[in-house]
Amino acid sequence: MYAILDIETTGGAFNEEGITEIAIYRYDGHEVVDQFISLVNPEREIQPFVVNLTGINNKMLRNAPKFYEVAKRIVEITNDCILVAHNANFDYRILRTEFKRLGFDFERKTLCTVELSKELIPGLESYKLGKLVRTLGIPMSDRHRATGDALATVQLFKLLLAKDSQKKIISSHIKLEVEKKLAPKLLDILDDLPSVTGVYYIHGKKGEIIYIGKSKNIKRRVNQHFTGSARKSKKIQLEVVKVTYEETGSELIALLKETEEIKVNRPKYNRSKKGSVYSYGLRHIENGSSYHHLKIEKVKQDQKYLVTYKNHQEARSALYKITEEYELCQKLTGLDKVDSACFMYTVKKCHGACIDEENANQYNERVQSLIDKHTFKHQNLLIVDKGRTIDERSAILIESGEYKGFGFYNLNYQVNNIEVLKAIITPMQNNSDVQHIIQSFLRRKKVMNIIDLDEN
Repeated sequence: MYAILDIETTGGAFNEEGITEIAIYRYDGHEVVDQFISLVNPEREIQPFVVNLTGINNKMLRNAPKFYEVAKRIVEITNDCILVAHNANFDYRILRTEFKRLGFDFERKTLCTVELSKELIPGLESYKLGKLVRTLGIPMSDRHRATGDALATVQLFKLLLAKDSQKKIISSHIKLEVEKKLAPKLLDILDDLPSVTGVYYIHGKKGEIIYIGKSKNIKRRVNQHFTGSARKSKKIQLEVVKVTYEETGSELIALLKETEEIKVNRPKYNRSKKGSVYSYGLRHIENGSSYHHLKIEKVKQDQKYLVTYKNHQEARSALYKITEEYELCQKLTGLDKVDSACFMYTVKKCHGACIDEENANQYNERVQSLIDKHTFKHQNLLIVDKGRTIDERSAILIESGEYKGFGFYNLNYQVNNIEVLKAIITPMQNNSDVQHIIQSFLRRKKVMNIIDLDEN
């Protein structure tokens, strides 16, 4: 649990400031579950430049509660929470100072969204809250007021959690919970999970991720782990102390996240997915012949493939269908190992490329149409799909034909500029696995929209 907060102060000498406004949102990693917002009578004058900045003046605070009147509520709403703030050192120092004046030692773990942003979104011009959220397309109102700044920090922290592919933030939090002996039983874990589309993370007692999975119904899938009798399920049942999740809304985003994060985190019970899931590929070859050839081979890291497959049988089966659909020659696709005419030519289903009868340009045009369908070429595309909420969409960025990553954006924010997109996108590796996943979804038209960024 996190307590995301923002504090406005009177200004003045170090450790002599007083709180004029405080907003705290108790956040469970997915939604706000409690909140506390209040003006505070600081019992001292507000510096004129602060009045101009925040709009809060001494008259507004005359009848506001003093800090000692709201202190108990602050302790309650931040209990068992990590404090999160933009420039957390400042807000935490101010809170500790106020509590110290009351003779109370206020101690909490903290996370700073400035430092997290620099680590997870490097290279931005500014990390000040106002400029940062504008760059990331996060809506913001009431700038320099506690409520507006705290709500913007909630959305920023949500984005940072999604960008944290190594799950360092979540894992350290879980380790803290286990140290406090807060780890629940299996049924309690299950009760906290939703029936939504996304990626789930099963954690061990040190907070480490021991398994990553994706599902269109996270609760049902995790329940299968907890009730399964297979050897792996029984081991997971013995070791699990927590299951966290990230809702994606989009099944495609869930697949891409799962594929990437298994390779990044290498959970011990995902061993089968540490390498490439797709071990065979279909490659286009120009070998000096007038005709273009296709070849199935084991995937090599230095080669590019039109399509990848899980095994050789799946690849050959798909190639038979491709050869028939595009009226290609089985000899030139490697399906018929002959020196003369292929079998399909004898039954009049091949136009004779195998014996140089067909016009090479006509044959190669059909091969090129296959290539166009199964590659992004040098395109700059934005693949738009469902988001996590009704007013949100997910976005997958393809730049110069390569998968760059994904992100989420509010429908009120237009995203058609690649430089803006790069700020909200979580960078991901481009490899044959993700190319296969994306192309498969596009061929089945299982996304909401495809935007050609070169036309914008």
